[in-house]
Amino acid sequence: MTLITFLDYAAVIVFAITGALVASRAQLDLVGFAFIACLTAVGGGTIRDLLLDRNPIFWIAQPAYLGAAAAAALIIFFTAHLLESRLRAIIWLDSLALAVAVAAGAGVAISLAQSPTIIILMGIVTGCMGGLMRDVVVGDVPVVLKQGELYVTAAFAGAATAAMLKTYLPETPYILLIGAAVTWVLRAGSIQFGWHLPVYKSTPPKA
Repeated sequence: MTLITFLDYAAVIVFAITGALVASRAQLDLVGFAFIACLTAVGGGTIRDLLLDRNPIFWIAQPAYLGAAAAAALIIFFTAHLLESRLRAIIWLDSLALAVAVAAGAGVAISLAQSPTIIILMGIVTGCMGGLMRDVVVGDVPVVLKQGELYVTAAFAGAATAAMLKTYLPETPYILLIGAAVTWVLRAGSIQFGWHLPVYKSTPPKA
């Protein structure tokens, strides 16, 4: 198993868990759990592969990705009630999934010899789009749009780090792991310490 494949599997499983936990908060049935989990798990990677004209799309080439996501949904269906705070678990697991998925997206773009701009964009797309789809489908405000959150910014920083370092470090695994670490540190800092971007505040018009 290559590192990129491992990162894809890891992102799929962790994102699937967050999707299933969101489904539990929405009190969906088992089919709803599986649907939200799979949508969250493969959404970002699907858009990445479509944009890169990567044929076949990763989960079509290896349906085991969907099997892993569905298995995660089934487990969470029977165990979600054991968590004291499902929302807190979703937030932290999502931060981990974001970091891994950004690295996976950047790694795919690097393996296809894409430019630094495309590497960054594919890292952001892979990391952010699955969670965005999850939140929109269940009617939540997407975390990527919440006021001041370091989410897309964290994904950008991690993917940009990987794109920049690929020039200096020929070993792609180190590049991707460093990119994932940068993404997670920024996202975790936003969650734990309130790191955020400046937020626009309107001022009353002058008389």
